[in-house]
Amino acid sequence: MKCYTYIIKCKDDSLYTGWTNNIEKRMKAHNDGTGAKYTRGRGPVTLVHLEVFDTKEEAMRREAAIKKLSKKEKLLLVD
Repeated sequence: MKCYTYIIKCKDDSLYTGWTNNIEKRMKAHNDGTGAKYTRGRGPVTLVHLEVFDTKEEAMRREAAIKKLSKKEKLLLVD
């Protein structure tokens, strides 16, 4: 099973970083308002960056590393 670290852009132009093992289901949850508390009320959201990993641990480590970046640095990652 693949795991994903992702960045989404909210309608208020803020960025949210997370990880999942099912990106389609997670994006639907964010857009339905049942995803992360941060993204509720900030939808619709758009996937702007995606990285694929073989393990949950790798994806979680990358998520933590991205969350330490400034917004300017995160924007450099955006597809």
